[in-house]
Amino acid sequence: MAAVLNSDLLQDELALSLARVIAVANRCAREAGVDVMKSLISVFQIADEDAVWRVNYGPKDYVLRRGGDFIVDVDAKDASVKQVLRGQ
Repeated sequence: MAAVLNSDLLQDELALSLARVIAVANRCAREAGVDVMKSLISVFQIADEDAVWRVNYGPKDYVLRRGGDFIVDVDAKDASVKQVLRGQ
């Protein structure tokens, strides 16, 4: 499904920054063998001075399952991966 981005959306720095963060995290997850499309994805900002976002990939069918999450911390300033964690 294609969407047209109007100029208001393209000026929203937070939205564009998060789009870059998710793109970097998705690439990292795919390289690690995570099926991104079959994951329940959550994104939240880590509470520190830097603009670091944590992207968590978990199973959509999480009932009665433990662990197995794939977590990527991405710095929004330069879109660099700060840390990768894999749950047991």
